Amino acid sequence: MSSNGGHRSHPAANEPQASAGEGSPLLPTSLSGHGLGTLAGGIAEEGESGRHGFHPRQFFIILWRSSCTASKLVNLLWPFVPVALLLHIAHGLQSWKFATAYLAVIPSANLLGFAGQEFARKMPKVAGILIETTFGSIIEIILFIVLIAKHRPEEDSGNGDEGNLIPIIQAAILGSILTNLLLCLGLCFFFGGLRNASQKFHAIVSEVGTGLLLVAAFGLLIPSAFYSALKAEVVPEIPGFKHRDGAFTESKLREDVLRISQATSIALIVAFLLYTWFQASSQHSIFDEVIEQDEHRDTDRHEDMAKPKFTMTEALLAIALSLALVTVLLILLVEQIEHVVESGVPDQFLGLILLPLVEKSAEHLTAIDEAWDGVINVALYHCLGPSIQTALFNAPLVVIVGWMIGKPMDLNFEIFMVALLVLSILVVGNFLRDGESNWLEGALLVIVYIIIAIACWYYPNPDVATSNSMPGLVLDKATLGAETIRELRQLLLQDS
Repeated sequence: MSSNGGHRSHPAANEPQASAGEGSPLLPTSLSGHGLGTLAGGIAEEGESGRHGFHPRQFFIILWRSSCTASKLVNLLWPFVPVALLLHIAHGLQSWKFATAYLAVIPSANLLGFAGQEFARKMPKVAGILIETTFGSIIEIILFIVLIAKHRPEEDSGNGDEGNLIPIIQAAILGSILTNLLLCLGLCFFFGGLRNASQKFHAIVSEVGTGLLLVAAFGLLIPSAFYSALKAEVVPEIPGFKHRDGAFTESKLREDVLRISQATSIALIVAFLLYTWFQASSQHSIFDEVIEQDEHRDTDRHEDMAKPKFTMTEALLAIALSLALVTVLLILLVEQIEHVVESGVPDQFLGLILLPLVEKSAEHLTAIDEAWDGVINVALYHCLGPSIQTALFNAPLVVIVGWMIGKPMDLNFEIFMVALLVLSILVVGNFLRDGESNWLEGALLVIVYIIIAIACWYYPNPDVATSNSMPGLVLDKATLGAETIRELRQLLLQDS
């Protein structure tokens, strides 16, 4: 397997120049001395491709080779892209439309990830890691925004939870974090352990990563804990009955949770910006530690340097093409979600397992390839970094977007799901604590993920779960008897 990550971005000819900036922060204190023909750090505009402009034949050859063997195999799924677009025109065939769009997203996401890596190669090394992580999260942000835009509030729908995509968005948020922490990290440990008996990584990766994830989990937990603590105190809302002004009803509780979620989202975004600024401006940040320890540990570094690269023009063109394809395909995918749920796939399984798998596929392949090549620190960051961004930025962002367009998106997750998140963070933190990994730890993380997937398949949909309340009760005349029914009617008449 060969890798093409942005952290190994400079050829031997440029190493003296690159190493001069390794100890300096990403955000320089002075911009003087940088001409218009070069980027910050003195990296040439066209990077290491040795070419300029756009060359169609070379472009498609590089695109086909992709970043590693696994990514190259993913390119075999490209025929599903035109099939998904053509099926959209046909009537019916909802299951086929969902399946083809789902598969078509994978090569499109892979192209975006690869193009982001190629673009990152033209940046200073530390900036390259930031750029790769950002491009890996763009697909997730697009998915969340498409879902919230397609969401129809319950009062505007003719049927209960029909059109209510908020439970799926919430499950996808937590599912993205769990997929990175358990599945991706587990596969990195497993495949890295197969090639090396054990792999040691820098303590700062696990300390910063798990610490930030616990802070993020705390922020995501607050609205859910608030709702669960006060749910039993609300006054029941019975059709045909009115409450006194100021009564603490279910509607009032949900409105309070929504306001708490919006305020919490702003705080989490501020925390993410502070974290990014600190890591980018500090000379002893997680990025520098990751780069310095792993720079020369890549087993196929020389092969990677010898591979042809995109020019800046080609990288930007690939990014634009992949973004357009991913956006269109995700819209087609989301349009079929209701039909998939009606066919028997649970909401929570769809959001927690299926959607994160497809939108994180390219990033997972990159991380697994890096672990296989012995670059375990960067592989770890490609697992922990996106999880941090999802919790501190992507999830709060969709709440803010929903607020702006009048959709009541909140952070009131199912307590069962929040418990899974917290326990997963604690399990991963325990495995990272010793600073060493092996294939057994990876296999155990994957097994935990499979157990969660099984539980999510049997977890009831929100409309089923919420029907276990007063409005969901049906009067059983055969059991109560005529006398009991008369007494109930008298009590209701007295209260009115």
